[in-house]
This record gives sequence, C-alpha cells and structure tokens, in this order.
Amino acid sequence: MCRHLAYLGPAVPLGEVLDAPPHSLFQQSWAPRRQRHGTVNADGFGVGWYADGDPVPARYRRTGPIWADPSYQDLARVVRSGAVLAAVRDATVASADGEAAAAPYASGTWLFSHNGAVPGWPRSLTPLVSTLPAADLLSMEARCDAAFLWALLLRRLRAGDDEAQALADTVLEVAEVTPGARLNLLLTNGETITATAWGDTLWYLSEPGRRTVVASEPYDDDPRWTEVPDRTLLAASRTDVLLTPLKEPPA
Repeated sequence: MCRHLAYLGPAVPLGEVLDAPPHSLFQQSWAPRRQRHGTVNADGFGVGWYADGDPVPARYRRTGPIWADPSYQDLARVVRSGAVLAAVRDATVASADGEAAAAPYASGTWLFSHNGAVPGWPRSLTPLVSTLPAADLLSMEARCDAAFLWALLLRRLRAGDDEAQALADTVLEVAEVTPGARLNLLLTNGETITATAWGDTLWYLSEPGRRTVVASEPYDDDPRWTEVPDRTLLAASRTDVLLTPLKEPPA
C-alpha cells in the first residue's frame, strides 16, 4: 500500500528527486518494482518541501493519480528544495476524504507519511482512542488509518519525545493491539529523517555530507542503496544513518 520517499541534500528541483530517476516515485505510482501489497498507487499523492530559511513546510496534495495532474509537472520543474517528503497513495479503504487523506500530513515543522495498513480499521484501534484528547480526534485531517496514526505520533511529539522515540513507541503501541498492522512510518523536520520498517519494504541511499534518501524502494540501480531489515527504526541526517532493531510487543 503506497510508496513514499524523503530526501535531504542540496537544493534541487523537486522533479530531479521525484520524476527524473529511472524508477522514480512518479513511475512507482503505476509500476512499483518491490511493492508487496497492491499494484497501482492512483488514489492520490502529495509532496511536501521546505523553502530556504523557512522551517514550516509547504504541501501540494491531490486526490487523483500523480501522472494525471498537469499542475504538478510545473511545480516539480520550478520549485527547488533541499528537504522533501512525497508519497503516492493506494487507499486502504475507499473514502470521501479526498486530498485530505493523501500524505504528507503536516504540523509545525513536521511532515509525515504512512505506507501500510491497519487491518480491521477503525474498530481494531478502538482501544487507543481513549489515549487521545478529544481535540486531537476532532482535528484529524481525514477519517483513515494513516490520519489516526499521525494523531498518535503527534501527541508524543508535542509532549517532547524526540522523533525516533515517538515513532518507535507509536509503532509498538499500534502493533500490540493490531498485530497484523503494516506500519512503515516516515517523518521529517527538514533536518532529519526518521522511519520504521514494519511489514513492508524500506531502503536508504546515503552519501555522507551530500544527500540522504529514504524510500519504499530504490528509485534507480545505484548499488549503494541498502535495504532496511523488517522491524527496524531508521534515524538519518545529511551525514549519517542509524538503524535500531525494534522488538515485537508482548503477545
């Protein structure tokens, strides 16, 4: 379900990261090479990016497939950024939320995406509803599993948890109540990338001091791409990548 990508590096046109590579995220919207669940990611897309000197990201999201949006092509050609998060969506459950359900979600300096699915949504996550303030539930952007996961994660981030701890605790909390959930989460603040591999593919490409890319699958055949083992937390910057195993929650 879905493909997503985060980039940190020199400022380049968005299209250089999202469209130009031979197996780009753009192409993954209809021809992913390593997607385990679903085949076409045509239920919406989104791009979030950081402008120089502004810590709050901008977003462009739409309901339909990325290849059918001519405005995106102009945007990708002229907008430049050194920090990007983008996703193409294969919806878990068809909904009326439109572009509100398309990643990236945003709050303050953060951008977030979920690649995966929560079986039995929404009933399967009922035990976690009480952990969220009513205001957080009422302010959810969409009525989908990804938006609820974002609310759970955002609660921890706002409480002061660092990105890695917040992602790890959110994944383990959800996996405990829904063991079959696929929870590949991707988060950036424009300076770091934090992600989890939990039930689907995740890869990274690191050129220390130049660029770091974290993605559902490689966008080219560069031999430096490294697959992240399942049940792993990734924390990356422009200079290094750290992988930490995640333990299964108790049965």
